[in-house]
Amino acid sequence: MSRSPELPDPDTRSGSDVVIFDGKCNFCRSQVKLLSRMDCCGGRLSFLSLHDPRVAQRYPDLTHDELMQQMYVVDSSGRRHGGSEAVRYLSRRLPLLWPAMPVLHLPGTASLWRWAYGQIAKRRYKIAGKMSSCDGDACSVHFDK
Repeated sequence: MSRSPELPDPDTRSGSDVVIFDGKCNFCRSQVKLLSRMDCCGGRLSFLSLHDPRVAQRYPDLTHDELMQQMYVVDSSGRRHGGSEAVRYLSRRLPLLWPAMPVLHLPGTASLWRWAYGQIAKRRYKIAGKMSSCDGDACSVHFDK
């Protein structure tokens, strides 16, 4: 499973920001589908599952472990935004998320958002399950942290 056919692909949407997410995680898949719908102007976002071989080819600096810990957005300039920073970035990028921007960008709250994002990310399989099983116990580190 490399990508979801209903999500815009970076190969067909050049110049878009690329959201890299865990395509085997039901919670993650539902969140990126929501993000895709929030891209109301269209063309700003495209999506790749971290399990898609193109991710390792295009973004060799992002390790599998880093990608399993948090979502990344690679903007059209090539900058990487991970986890809560990706959410904050998207709140500036997508007009439907603008109402959340003042809260997400309150001075002194970045560490709170990083912590909250991390708590959800490491429990994502417990929250909503997985699309398929991992090889061996490769994903067990993401269940009990």
